[in-house]
Amino acid sequence: MAHIDSKPITIDHIQTWIFDLDNTIYPAASRLFDQVRHRMTDYIKHHFSLEHDPARAMQRDLFLRYRTTMKGLMVEHGTDPHHFMDYVHDIDLSTLGYDIELDKGIGALSGRKVIFTNGSAAHAANILEAYGIRHHFDFTYDIFSADFLPKPEPKTYADFMQKADIDPNSAIMVEDMAINLKPAHDMGVTTLWLDHPDEDVPSEGRM
Repeated sequence: MAHIDSKPITIDHIQTWIFDLDNTIYPAASRLFDQVRHRMTDYIKHHFSLEHDPARAMQRDLFLRYRTTMKGLMVEHGTDPHHFMDYVHDIDLSTLGYDIELDKGIGALSGRKVIFTNGSAAHAANILEAYGIRHHFDFTYDIFSADFLPKPEPKTYADFMQKADIDPNSAIMVEDMAINLKPAHDMGVTTLWLDHPDEDVPSEGRM
């Protein structure tokens, strides 16, 4: 079970804000990630000649065992990660638009803002651009930067901190999956968990 502090967060010392992307920068209630999940299932359906339910079961199984569906497909089936990412992130962003409150809110945070995602930098750029907030972020670390080793692998966090030039003790990480906050917490990062129900994440993954 991931350990998340319940004591109030103080941010006077924060110099860097680390944001997850999916279901964090945009709200889970938008159901935007549902499109990505459906594209993953469709990808598996087409490439393995499966019906929807077996394809969905395969996608969920790979996610739970490898933390990303893509990693599981690469390890077990030699899937081209670039082809997979291009396919699953080809989604409709028309429901997103400039969000003045989000723009002001992120702009009001003192310090750097960076993205740390198990998705792709291209997908992150598309989301940030759609919201009109891309100018706030000076660094994106994605699954390709991590050499396909996804969160919550501790090695990936160390690599991210080094490449982004971040002092963990002066950083805060905002993330919707509690299991992804534990390695950051163990490094001294202040953590902020955005809870929401997700059928693909067991209770111990959320908290």
